[in-house]
Amino acid sequence: MKIIAFGGSNSTQSINKHLAAYAASLFENADVEVLDLNDFAMPLFSVDLEKQVGQHELAKAFLAKIESADLLVVSLAENNGNYSAAFKNLFDWCSRIMKEIFQQKPMLLLATSPGARGGASVLEIANNALPRYGAQIKATFSLPVFNANFDLAENKISNAELDKELKDIIKSSF
Repeated sequence: MKIIAFGGSNSTQSINKHLAAYAASLFENADVEVLDLNDFAMPLFSVDLEKQVGQHELAKAFLAKIESADLLVVSLAENNGNYSAAFKNLFDWCSRIMKEIFQQKPMLLLATSPGARGGASVLEIANNALPRYGAQIKATFSLPVFNANFDLAENKISNAELDKELKDIIKSSF
């Protein structure tokens, strides 16, 4: 099974990328590729720019990565209660090429943040919106207070109860 995982942030220290990589590592016998949104950085989408440049090659490359997957593990950063600008821009470019960006792939949808809500607002928005763009969301998980519940040195959830919750979700949903 091929898993494509990514965090919906362009931060070089993305806590969502860490969570996505950890969650993807929990799947047995999987080939995991963790994407960095910085590898798909494009100018701010506009229809005027699209008329000038056409379909952006990086958007095509991202869609090809999604196509190569059997399963997607996506952890979205929350900026002011919504998607990060980096994720939304990639989403906008890709949706102009293919409405069903996520190509009917099963998805584990995650979010985390430094705060107690763990990206709950963006998780709710994405859980409602992404299925209209081809995401087959099988389960969701929010990790609150990232810095207290995730060990960066070990690259895993340090809170035993939350770690078990994520593992149980993966075991029962996939």
